[in-house]
Amino acid sequence: MNVKKLIGAALFAIIANGAFASESEGNSLSWAPGDGISYDETSILSTEATLNFHSKYMSYGVVYGNDPILVPGVCATFFDWAYIGVESIFDLTKGNGKGFGYGNRAGKYTTIDAFVGLAHEFELGETIGTLSVDFGYMYEYFTRNTQKVEDGCIWDSQYLMLEMSLDGHWLVPTLYVERDLMYDNGTYASLTLGHEFEIYDGLTLTPSIGQGLGNSLRTKGYFAELDKYAEKGFNHGGLMDTTIKVELEYAINDWLTFGAYVAYYDYLFDDKMREAAAAYNAQWGARSDKTWNFVGGLSLTASF
Repeated sequence: MNVKKLIGAALFAIIANGAFASESEGNSLSWAPGDGISYDETSILSTEATLNFHSKYMSYGVVYGNDPILVPGVCATFFDWAYIGVESIFDLTKGNGKGFGYGNRAGKYTTIDAFVGLAHEFELGETIGTLSVDFGYMYEYFTRNTQKVEDGCIWDSQYLMLEMSLDGHWLVPTLYVERDLMYDNGTYASLTLGHEFEIYDGLTLTPSIGQGLGNSLRTKGYFAELDKYAEKGFNHGGLMDTTIKVELEYAINDWLTFGAYVAYYDYLFDDKMREAAAAYNAQWGARSDKTWNFVGGLSLTASF
């Protein structure tokens, strides 16, 4: 029996068992908006579609695109453990392509990120709280139209990512670690502390502060090719971006959520990093020759 037939037979068995189970057994296959498909309270499949708008394209606290971007995505989770998804970045104007040297991509995608992983929550008791762990792999594809001719290289990359957060406390810590496997082989990490306030039924406000850290390979991948470092390069790891963010979320119903945020990005603690960040941002014009930026965004999330 091939794989497709095996999967089909398994799904048929689940559906048939759920459809004909007696009420006393309490077993049934069900679907609910926001919860997905479940069998006897065990999640089988849930899907989330997102649409995000950002006033600037920020990456590691520096401006990767000075004009707005739109980021649609979809992710499917199986048995509350394994997930697979894809998201893409679309330029909304010609400004990002003009400034970064890849032409007019207004209304067209510039990257496609495909990812898989494992994610789960572990209840560790009232004292410790709930530990959320997410380990994933992502391939980042740049459309070949975005390649700078003079580079003579492909900008694609691959990443291993680990995110852990500990809920159940007034301040929720979140640790994110990322390892680049292809473009610069660098490592980046950030620690964020945040607290969620429930303003009204279905309406929450979450302020947070985060600090990023990059090794020399990670920072070299961003800063070493700048004109002022072209000959001597940039080989300095350390504290990178500081992020102060306020997020607002409103649950419109069981399956649809609206979000908005405003964020402040800066390089505060390392003089060499500050100098490099200001030089990187200056590529977008004389008025962008600074380390800090204010960015806002909107989001819409549908869960099925």
